[in-house]
Amino acid sequence: MNADLVKKALEKVLNPNVLVNMVSRRVRQLISGGGGSSRPLLANLGNLGAADIALLEIIEDKMSFEMPQFTALTRTSGQSRKRPQHWTRSKTGAAGERIGANDLPAHKRSGTYG
Repeated sequence: MNADLVKKALEKVLNPNVLVNMVSRRVRQLISGGGGSSRPLLANLGNLGAADIALLEIIEDKMSFEMPQFTALTRTSGQSRKRPQHWTRSKTGAAGERIGANDLPAHKRSGTYG
């Protein structure tokens, strides 16, 4: 891959991560052969590799891209959200287990310890 072509393409795209993604996708298309998108969009390429062809296509505006618009994510207030049923408050023992009337041994339920 030609470093001068990378610098020129980076001036067009501005984001190196986007440039890498564009070049790699285009190289895959060029290598796969077959359909219309697999042919180079430029003439007289000579003895260039697929990555250099992709970079030249970006430099000569044969390929374009659109950056997505970022929107701020908002979270609803905790007051209006419903809690899952397993989060409800319950009587718990020392280790966090639920304690019901039938969970205690019979001698503790009746009050006799003898």
